[in-house]
Amino acid sequence: MARASVFLKFRTRRWVNGLIFILGILALLICGSTLSRFYSLRSLLVTDTFSNGINHESQDMTQSEVRITVETVIQKIQQELKEMRELSMESSLSPSPCSSAMLKFSVVLADILGHIESVQASLPVTEGTCQQSAEIKGIHPLLKPKLQSDEPSNYFLVEEIRKYVKIKPNRLGKQNFMGANGTFTSIGHACFSMKKKLEDYMDYDIGDICQDDWKLAQLLMVHGCDPLPRRRCFARAPQLFSKPFPINESMWKLPDDRNVRWSQYRCKNFACLASNSTGKGFFKCADCFNLSHHEMPRWIQLINLDPSSNLTSDFLIPDVLDIKPGEIRIGLDFSVGTGTFAARMTEFNVTVVSATINLGAPFSEMIALRGLVPLYLTINQRLPFFDNTLDLIHTTRFLDGWIDFVLLEFVLYDWDRVLRPGGLLWIDSFFCLKEDLDDYLDAFRMLRYKKHKWVVVPKLDKDDREVFFSAVLEKPPRPYV
Repeated sequence: MARASVFLKFRTRRWVNGLIFILGILALLICGSTLSRFYSLRSLLVTDTFSNGINHESQDMTQSEVRITVETVIQKIQQELKEMRELSMESSLSPSPCSSAMLKFSVVLADILGHIESVQASLPVTEGTCQQSAEIKGIHPLLKPKLQSDEPSNYFLVEEIRKYVKIKPNRLGKQNFMGANGTFTSIGHACFSMKKKLEDYMDYDIGDICQDDWKLAQLLMVHGCDPLPRRRCFARAPQLFSKPFPINESMWKLPDDRNVRWSQYRCKNFACLASNSTGKGFFKCADCFNLSHHEMPRWIQLINLDPSSNLTSDFLIPDVLDIKPGEIRIGLDFSVGTGTFAARMTEFNVTVVSATINLGAPFSEMIALRGLVPLYLTINQRLPFFDNTLDLIHTTRFLDGWIDFVLLEFVLYDWDRVLRPGGLLWIDSFFCLKEDLDDYLDAFRMLRYKKHKWVVVPKLDKDDREVFFSAVLEKPPRPYV
């Protein structure tokens, strides 16, 4: 044991010295990179062609030498990390202060390695340098240096977003069954026009608690920066999270206020939301949290009859399910709400996922605390379901007459993609201006679905300028014979 302890201390001292050496090398590399960029700019000021040729030639040589040095340092750090992991596994049975120190050193080395790899990626390279480096080291094709303009990570300054968007080569250097030899991380193209906000979102301490910045994340999503990058910090939770109510109680009971972070909302509890005491403090669904009066009767009894015509835009769940008895099993509710449609459908043994975002109120938390599944996505996002898989898509209160006609077509075609042949599309109380009605109806007709229900009734609270449209449509088999 004494010899082992001495050995560990020796190894620890060696790693400390090695760490100091690596930090020195890193400083020299940064200086070298800076100088090479300086000389690159200086060469643009030289007008003589011959001088330009010499400067470029010497510049390429300097960059090539710096790159080779960087690659050598990376290899040495990787080797040290490998040895440290092996030694930590050997000493895992008898923990000691030395093993704890090794763990800290390995974390520091891994972080330094990431910074050096960033320096490596930022170095300008020539085609000859790429070939030379690949021949010397046998670099995986995805790791071959690219021009700066081709590297998305160089657009951002925050290290976490730079690391995220870089291609991650497969460790074995082989293609997988899909023909990809690496992982290609995607972010929405609009992220590049929201650089500052995205960098604020990705500016955190690795392994620490994330900032309470979900509203910033949602702002990015709504403006097209979707999907967002993953993060390496822990999401904040409510300070005093309490056990949710049992499933037989949670469907029709307001959740415990302690299970939501209220810092970003006007209301600070569910009772405030249910009472609607702030007017329309949250978007489009001022009564959604009133479970006992507003939500309880929906889709089970008719509540919005037009007194003059005795018509309503509401369809009842039993009537819709009777169209395809026993065939409707799974579906999507693409609406603004608190999950009441999904709650009602569970009573008919139908599983429905509720797509929502938190527009001014904790819709996602409310749906989850009721024992249902919230799907957090925006209207811009392609639905995360495979083709021809869902039995039902239902929408209300969200996809209405505000939507652009081209965007509506993209949405409808995506819904058509995930609906199975014979699946039902339930358009529930879509409202729009009378003068726009025919254009919107044409958008739904272009699907060439079979009509089971189709009704247009006046919207009574808008001076007879708006109408409600509801329909239940069946997707036909394709391709047509």
